[in-house]
Amino acid sequence: MGRRIRWLGLVLVICFALVLLQLTNIQVRQASSLNAATTNPRNTNGPDGQRGIIRAATGAVLAKSVKVPHPAAGSNAGAGSGGYYRTYPTATLFSGIVGYSSTVYGTQGVEYEYNTQLVPHQQAATTLGQLLDPPAPAPDDVVLTVRRDLQTLVKTALASLPGPNKDAAAVAIQPRTGAVLAMYSTPSFDPNALADPDVKAEETARKVDMTADAEGFEPLQPLATWYPLLPGSTFKVVTSTAAYHLKPTLATFDYPVVACTKTATPLPTHLDICNEPSTHGGVKGKPCGGKMTQMLPASCDPGYATLGYKEEPTILSAQAEDFGFNATPPIDLTPHTVKKSTFPSVDSLQPGAKKGPGPGGVPFAAIGQGTVTATALQDAMVAAGIADTGTVMTPHVMAQIRSSQGTAVQTYTPKPYKQAATAAAAKKVGTLMQKVVTTPQGTAHGIGFTPNDHVAVKTGTAQVGTPVTTVNDWMIGFAPATNPTVAVAVLVPHQPRDTTGAEVAGPVFKQIIEGVLAQQRATH
Repeated sequence: MGRRIRWLGLVLVICFALVLLQLTNIQVRQASSLNAATTNPRNTNGPDGQRGIIRAATGAVLAKSVKVPHPAAGSNAGAGSGGYYRTYPTATLFSGIVGYSSTVYGTQGVEYEYNTQLVPHQQAATTLGQLLDPPAPAPDDVVLTVRRDLQTLVKTALASLPGPNKDAAAVAIQPRTGAVLAMYSTPSFDPNALADPDVKAEETARKVDMTADAEGFEPLQPLATWYPLLPGSTFKVVTSTAAYHLKPTLATFDYPVVACTKTATPLPTHLDICNEPSTHGGVKGKPCGGKMTQMLPASCDPGYATLGYKEEPTILSAQAEDFGFNATPPIDLTPHTVKKSTFPSVDSLQPGAKKGPGPGGVPFAAIGQGTVTATALQDAMVAAGIADTGTVMTPHVMAQIRSSQGTAVQTYTPKPYKQAATAAAAKKVGTLMQKVVTTPQGTAHGIGFTPNDHVAVKTGTAQVGTPVTTVNDWMIGFAPATNPTVAVAVLVPHQPRDTTGAEVAGPVFKQIIEGVLAQQRATH
């Protein structure tokens, strides 16, 4: 009998220890993740459903809570809302940034990232009276870096795209701080439908927003941050930087003027990379070459493919990662709406690689083809890194958090994210990008940028499919080159194969960068 009691006691002690272990696990180790989980009801609304206001940098209200109307008999409107629901006065304009707050599906975007501040919480005492009698819990307000006028400008510019395929994305960043000035994607979604007091209406809207459109993009996932696509010749900015920054012996690389690689260079024997048409009536296979000062403005594919091959996988991969490739950008938005851009692993580019393109993938990677991918956000960060003397700042959308009394609780402090290059290397690449606009051979020479804006750009036309069926048209850049205050990336996928980045993305880029510069001049 005594032995059985001892065994029973031992089992009870073990059970008690397991209970304590699980309590510790939940309350300590998993506390943060459980607190932030979208399935946690606290992350949708506070005790009464109230949430703080989200504002644009210009003061425009982007999200606020309002009382749920008295539901009709038998209706399920407002179920679980606590008496309030979210409204979004600008509808689709900021949905890719602000996100939504739903009683059924939780939160996304800024609503998710700053949920702790937006739901009612204990306010810090600012007076002796409040110290003795603490104020009631209240939500904070979040002020963003994005401006309504610039966001409208970007949306309007993208809407002017020609042709039937109008899905596109554009990002404008302040290079020295990483502040996102505007970021818009099409397709987009209306967050009001996902915050509807009627649960059935929310479910219907969610289904629509998660259905891909004719071009394959879901409205709920922003094209600017979620869909990494072939970057084409915009990647030549990275390849150029690698030469100046990591392998200076190639800074004076001089490529013979030829139409295709087979006639000039020792690339893998099965490769024949030919130059593509210029925006000035050139034909496929038009000869090009020279030093980088000639090759980048003309976007010479054979020369850059060979330059990348000479840089070798280790150098090219290191430079791509210095700009942020192969890592999820640390922007303060929902993790499941932001994807990393990719550059193939060094091992996959080596001879005899079991998986990956092998050495033949290096020339293609150097010109933004093959298995390289980039989001519009990542390419904007590349342009911003060159603009900011080689430093890629952490991209962010929060400018300030304010208490319910209007006092600043937190102000964002700019932080470096990556050191992509030395200042000297970045300056040289920036000079090359200016020549894309200023020299007659430059692929952006005919777009018509105002000379006083000192715009520096790189065009991109990524060929999609084998054989080629469509192209991704790009333009990235910054201005003024003498003192950069804005970096922009424009992506227009699924365009006819005979179009170019200069023709399709160029006019949109021009509208955006000139509009941002005009706004900046007007407010300074």
